[in-house]
Amino acid sequence: MQKFFLYARKSTDVEDKQVRSIEDQISELRAFAQKENLEITDIFIEKQSAKVPGRPIFNKMIKRIEGGEADGILAWHPDRLARNSVDGGKIIYLIDCGRISTLKFPTFWFEPTPQGKFMLNIAFGQSKYYVDNLSENTKRGLRQKVRRGEYPGFAPIGYLNDSRIKSVVMDKKKSQIIKKAFELYAENNYRLEDVSNFLAQQGITSRGGKNLKRDRISFILSNPFYVGLFRYSGEIHEGKHQPIISKKIFDKAQEILKQRGRPHHKPKNEPQPFCGVLKCGNCGMSITGEYKVKRQKNGNEHYYTYYHCTHKSKTIKCKEPCIRQEKLDKQISSLLQKFSLKKAWAEELNKMLEKDKTKTAQSFTAFVQGAQNKVKEISIKLQRLLDGYLEQDIEREIYRVEKAKLLSEKKSLEEKITSLEQKRIGWIEPMKEWIKEAENLPKIAQNDNLFAKKVACRNIFGSNLILLNREARQSAPSGTDFPLKTHWAALCAAREMASKKPKSFIVERVMGIEPT
Repeated sequence: MQKFFLYARKSTDVEDKQVRSIEDQISELRAFAQKENLEITDIFIEKQSAKVPGRPIFNKMIKRIEGGEADGILAWHPDRLARNSVDGGKIIYLIDCGRISTLKFPTFWFEPTPQGKFMLNIAFGQSKYYVDNLSENTKRGLRQKVRRGEYPGFAPIGYLNDSRIKSVVMDKKKSQIIKKAFELYAENNYRLEDVSNFLAQQGITSRGGKNLKRDRISFILSNPFYVGLFRYSGEIHEGKHQPIISKKIFDKAQEILKQRGRPHHKPKNEPQPFCGVLKCGNCGMSITGEYKVKRQKNGNEHYYTYYHCTHKSKTIKCKEPCIRQEKLDKQISSLLQKFSLKKAWAEELNKMLEKDKTKTAQSFTAFVQGAQNKVKEISIKLQRLLDGYLEQDIEREIYRVEKAKLLSEKKSLEEKITSLEQKRIGWIEPMKEWIKEAENLPKIAQNDNLFAKKVACRNIFGSNLILLNREARQSAPSGTDFPLKTHWAALCAAREMASKKPKSFIVERVMGIEPT
């Protein structure tokens, strides 16, 4: 009696995605062996695709057959043994050499004759054709899915793959965390490591529970998926999924990523509160803070913080003296007081804002109409570009580049239209916040919170605050002209004028019957 190895295989571990399960194959083959009076010496079970060579269980079975432990193989169909030319050729070669005397299949007839080997070769070829055709059909389906704006892959962090509707949906919890991460990085005050720490605090880590690496954070921040676009096969496509962040914030993050070519290492010494807000008025270099401890012979210790020039200029030998933090604090507090908003003025400005709410809607109509016309023009250009590419008048690389540019411009315009339509009075809230901030300046100036004063100085002076002869002041020595004409400059000028002019020159005129 001939000895047979029973070989059962399926391509996946998921039970409902295979027509013939392993148990089904084994039971059918055992019944067939009993009917044909075949002796089964061993059973080989494999759960792996046969479209490429390298199956460990199959190779082990072939090696044992070459060692003479069995005369033939019992399987459900030839496609269970091989779906590639290498494994199929190996089996036919062993039949030619006499190592395999016969193959038995309940659904396929085979005899070790030239006709039988020819039919077996055709069966292996049909199995390979099925795999190749399935691959092409899958790729065609993915391309069609991309044309519909549906992402054909695993959703990035902040989204979920919804198996019910076969689409990508927003993860309500994680999407807000990703949005906040983009906003933090767009402020240009946070590093990639800081964003990684923020995500870890919110529960977004790697599979091993560790913080995400810098390159992973960089990939997230540069992924256009979060603004409604996605990359597929090196090309940008417009998606149907809901964007998490605005195009404006995304573009800002890309600018910062581009500017930061090298990682910024954390300094060895922690910076003092006023570091980064002042520059030396003599050489233009930055002002740094230095913490000092003075120990007396009687054991007393005194702690001081001094601010001085970094002396990094290669052309000017700076002799700017240092200044104590207490003295610098008083000078900055005095500067902030000049930009505070009086309570009565704040009340009047808030009343004017309420009146302006009803006058803003009409001014945006023309802008929205113009933007909508541009979007239509871009859609026409995209269609013409596609037609040119399909007609082979445009090369593939040129098509990809131009398509990406047009889609980016279209996305910016659509976002602008949405912003103009939904937030026609969006400037009102920032104005209210500024009034509140300006009204709160006296309180900030009087408090001991140095970091709050630093933030206020950044908002008012930007990089135009200098330290010269132990005195903190604006870049313009006169104290009346500002390098930038901003709302803060106007407020300072108004306070100065109010102290010199009568009230009738300042208060807004109430219109009556008298001539203007």
